[in-house]
Amino acid sequence: MGRAKKTLLHILPALLFWLGVWQLCALLVDWHVNGRGNELLLPYPASVWRALTAMLGTGAFWGTVSASLARIAVGLACGILLGAALASLTCASSWADRLLSPAIRVVRAAPVASFILLVLLWTGRSRVPAVISALMVLPVVWDSLSQGIRSVDEKLLELARAYRFSHTKTLRLLYLPSLRPFFLSALTTSTGLAWKSGVAAEVLCLPEPSLGQRIYYTKYYLDIPELFAWTAVVVTLSLLLERALRGLLSRWKGGGSP
Repeated sequence: MGRAKKTLLHILPALLFWLGVWQLCALLVDWHVNGRGNELLLPYPASVWRALTAMLGTGAFWGTVSASLARIAVGLACGILLGAALASLTCASSWADRLLSPAIRVVRAAPVASFILLVLLWTGRSRVPAVISALMVLPVVWDSLSQGIRSVDEKLLELARAYRFSHTKTLRLLYLPSLRPFFLSALTTSTGLAWKSGVAAEVLCLPEPSLGQRIYYTKYYLDIPELFAWTAVVVTLSLLLERALRGLLSRWKGGGSP
């Protein structure tokens, strides 16, 4: 039996079970309201499927998905780069650590909605999802890489200094192998966090086009089947991104030393 068939047999029973639960709940809601407006409360799976297939056949749908993916990918990349730079700086300088660590922890602890509204005041709404994604990713990457840098064996560093290793050689042979598991963990966590916070920012600031904007409009016009359909798109994209990332990271784990 092929790997794809095994995966399908593993996923299919749970999927059918929850679709059955959904159908049953929709029937109960329909019975409770005597068929008057149950689609506004809990639409049937078939209604959501029709809305989803209608969306998939339009160019506007793919343009919306591409725009949201691009914004959040930019934010994710910026957050990773900035988090890595700040981790290096705070580990290299105790003064930088005292100065920057409290601010980074405030960013991690503050509500996402507050940052969305503040950033919306400071910049254009099309930039808000990328900025919010970067802000949510930065503390995760900073914390994880800081732990990785501090976990490098001091005896190995002393040995590298004794043999007069260059900075590049020390980074390649000592720091990168130590940082690899910390970076992989941070990247896995950051991807999901960037996606969720980016879409939430789109819902509040409504950039054109975006998944968050479409979700907001379906709620505004009470098009609940389409709301479920867009939500399914967001969840599916999140799962696909996570799966693709895990595949790339598994290849990196299986590779040789940097």
